[in-house]
Amino acid sequence: MADAGRVAVRVIMLGAPGAGKGTQAERFAKARGIPRISTGDILREAVQAGTELGRAARTTMEAGRLVSDEIMIGVVKERLLKKDADVGFVLDGFPRTVTQAEALDTMLDKSASLVIVDIEVPEDVLVKRLAERRICGNCGWGATPGVASCARCGGPLVTRSDDGEETVRERLRVYARNTQPLVDFYCRRSTFRSVDGDQTLESVAADLSAAVASVIGGRQ
Repeated sequence: MADAGRVAVRVIMLGAPGAGKGTQAERFAKARGIPRISTGDILREAVQAGTELGRAARTTMEAGRLVSDEIMIGVVKERLLKKDADVGFVLDGFPRTVTQAEALDTMLDKSASLVIVDIEVPEDVLVKRLAERRICGNCGWGATPGVASCARCGGPLVTRSDDGEETVRERLRVYARNTQPLVDFYCRRSTFRSVDGDQTLESVAADLSAAVASVIGGRQ
C-alpha cells in the first residue's frame, strides 16, 4: 500500500532507441522518489541473486537467446513486490509485448492509475543522436552529451559498435514493427500520453511531468 495521503505514481516509458527514454525515466524517478525499474538491471539482479527465475534467465542469456515473456513477467512481478515500489515506479523496458502488458495489468491493483508515456522523436533525429552516442567502455552506462567520462564510474567513453547509420535504421524498423502492437494496446486508454522528445532534456522532462500530472491530478 502507498503511504497515507500520497498518490502512487506508476509510469511506463515507451520510446525508440535514442529517444531519451532511459534518461527521462531516471530523472523522473529521482524527482518523485520512486524506483526506476529497468529490465536490464532487474535481470542482472535476479541472476546475481541466484533466484529460480534468475537462473533460468542466465541460462537463456548465456545461450544467446532472448529472455521469454514468461521469465520477464516473473522477474518483473518479483521486483514490483519489493517495498520501495509501493509508492510507485517507472518501468523502463517493460512491457515489450502485448503478452507482457496483459500480465502487468493482472499484477497491479486499482489503487493508482498506470500512466503510459510514449516519447516520440523523428527517425532522422534518432539516427543522428545514435550516431553521436557514447557509452562507458567499463559499465555500459549511457553518457550525457558533452561529458568526457562516465558519470557513474568515471570510465572511458566509446562508440557503440551497432550505432552505424544502416544498423541504426534497421534497429528502428524492428522497434517500430515490434512495438506498434503495444502502442495500439495502450493508446486507447485515457492514461496514455505522447510527449515530443525532439526538445531539450529540460523541456522533455517538463512535458513528461505535465503528462503524468494530467492523469493523476498533480497530486504528490
